[in-house]
Amino acid sequence: MKKPNILLITSDQQHWNTLGYFNNELRTPNLDRLIRSGTTFTRAYCPNPTCTPSRASIITGQYPSQHGAWTLGTKLLEDRHCVGEDFGAAGYRTALVGKAHFQPLSSTEQYPSVEAYQILQDLDKWKSFHGPFYGFEHVELTRNHTNEAHVGQHYALWLEEKGCTNWRDYFLPPTGHMDPAITYKWPIPEEYHYNTWIAERTNALMEQYNDEDKPFFLWSSFFDPHPEYLAPEPWDTMYDPDTLTIPSLVPGEHDKNPPHFGLTQEHAPDFTPWVETGKGIHGYRSHHYYEYGERKKLTDYDKKKLVAVYYGMISLMDKYIGTILDKLDELGIADNTIVVFTTDHGHFFGQHGLQAKGGFHYEDLIRLPFIVSYPGHVPAGTTSAAIQSLVDLAPTFLSLSGIPIPPAMTGVDQSQVWKGASSSARDHAICEFRHEPTTIHQKTYVDERYKITVYYNQTYGEIFDLQEDPNELNNLWDDPAYAALKSNLMLKYIWAELGKEVMPMPRISGA
Repeated sequence: MKKPNILLITSDQQHWNTLGYFNNELRTPNLDRLIRSGTTFTRAYCPNPTCTPSRASIITGQYPSQHGAWTLGTKLLEDRHCVGEDFGAAGYRTALVGKAHFQPLSSTEQYPSVEAYQILQDLDKWKSFHGPFYGFEHVELTRNHTNEAHVGQHYALWLEEKGCTNWRDYFLPPTGHMDPAITYKWPIPEEYHYNTWIAERTNALMEQYNDEDKPFFLWSSFFDPHPEYLAPEPWDTMYDPDTLTIPSLVPGEHDKNPPHFGLTQEHAPDFTPWVETGKGIHGYRSHHYYEYGERKKLTDYDKKKLVAVYYGMISLMDKYIGTILDKLDELGIADNTIVVFTTDHGHFFGQHGLQAKGGFHYEDLIRLPFIVSYPGHVPAGTTSAAIQSLVDLAPTFLSLSGIPIPPAMTGVDQSQVWKGASSSARDHAICEFRHEPTTIHQKTYVDERYKITVYYNQTYGEIFDLQEDPNELNNLWDDPAYAALKSNLMLKYIWAELGKEVMPMPRISGA
């Protein structure tokens, strides 16, 4: 029996409710097409609400507290076992195109980084480097979100091959010349956008592997809709800001929350107690002042327009995901390819008075869009509330491919759930956020109905009833009427954490 191909398509920082099939305020015809051909899981979660930890969990099948890349600025060490190694050993071709972010933008002598800023534009280096890289035999990489200064690597090589020799003009200083006051409309022509590059190179690799008659494990890793909010025309004006539902703070909703929640709504908050070794924490700031371009504060128009452009970025990405799905059909391999679309973590665009991301484990940030398509194996056109986690991707891909799952992977095999043969494979998800070893260290346990978040060395926390309070406005942590629930959830959380232990050695004797 021919082994299935695995095509993982991811976005970056995409809110779970931004699929046109379920939200009529935006249009995603190609992801809708994938939804109709497969199963959408409505309760999928990230293991960490920032990029590096979640992305490292995808390829290791482990939680950040296990694989070691526990926050931004850390590195997934090269000795960690990655799922691409298992696929390669089983005869698969393995590749990653787009964003990796397994390593930091800075490099030290002790922990050198291939993704370090200092070498991103050493194009001679990237001409000769395509892997191996964390289990992928072939990689084509870049590091940037819209006009950020991290651009380079294989994307820059492609731009030059396409005749865009002035590519630095579209990116911010110090690597380019783009005016930082330019907002919302990105001057870069769509033909040179990284979505175009990712789709073109993904399709070329699929065609190559098909010609070789080799199964593949291919990760097509898009950058959008991660801010900054920029899209080339006409996508920047695709949506009218005045027609969109713009989330906002509900007065009093942070009254029962831990102190740092309320501080975000002050104009000059003091986050000194949460700063360690001179480092601030994502989201721990005044959310009245979200800098954008040269603005120091979002106007009421900006708060609407950024959502419109965020949606435009998703629709633009959807167009190029469509070209990848078209290529599967053209090659005649769609029926033998497992396609998963998801993201690394969610996004705030006004919910709870917050912007972007940070140490706030609301559903908006830790819940994900999650679509699985495998014609003839995964039920088509259905939705499922079975809880999923990104740590489950590696073991599930291996299981569906008939490859043994390494015992060190602590993710759950979801293959029977994906195929509709089982209603669930896990009764909870765990999400971790850690910035420094002692300042902020929080973990969330979420089950079918309830969510509890605990903080290192703190007596405060959060409990939300997702059934009765889906918008998470009423924190039950200190409510005496829910003391028994709190104790029960705490016990569940403790044993869920203990269950993450890696115990690869079987018992071979009674004593």
